[in-house]
Amino acid sequence: MDNNSQGSGGMKGGLGGLFGGGAPEYSNTELAGVPLTGMSPLSPYLNVDPRYLVQDTDEFILPTGANKTRGRFELAFFTIGGSCMTGAALGAVNGLRMGLKETRDMAWSKPRNVQIINMVTRQGASWANSLGSVALLYSVFGVAIEKARGAEDDINTVAAGTLTGMLFKSASGFKGVARGGLVGLALSGAYALYNNWDHITGSSSSSSSRLY
Repeated sequence: MDNNSQGSGGMKGGLGGLFGGGAPEYSNTELAGVPLTGMSPLSPYLNVDPRYLVQDTDEFILPTGANKTRGRFELAFFTIGGSCMTGAALGAVNGLRMGLKETRDMAWSKPRNVQIINMVTRQGASWANSLGSVALLYSVFGVAIEKARGAEDDINTVAAGTLTGMLFKSASGFKGVARGGLVGLALSGAYALYNNWDHITGSSSSSSSRLY
């Protein structure tokens, strides 16, 4: 009988050595105390340490030196394309409004339809060109300032917005440049404030709690 038990133990040891052997055995009590975040309970008969199966970090691998978020250069393509499409849509709506207003005294006929379509396409192209140019200038300034400073923060956003407004209105004289710079500063400052609103409110609430 002892020989049979020893033989079965040797067989188990041999199979254990064949399939990864030497693994520690865990009791049901020990397995019950292991936190399994986001996982279903494992069978206690698995020959795997469940602590190695819990993943608290990101499941993707980044290249060496790469950031977890996209930089300004990667976002520039989306910004420019989105601005052009938004400008075309807004311009088309404005062109439809203007076309209907200018042809309200005309009967519904082919000349009126052609005039409205021309107004829609003209305004759509104009608005797409304007917003696309603004997005292009903003992206170029943002990437250049980021490369020059070697940092990515809200200073780049505000500086790029201000320079974009100044250059976009550079043909309107000194007053136009100043007005464009102020508009760009206000818009970029509002955007930076919106992005950091949670951080600002969180820091203010923590400071007030410390006072009381």
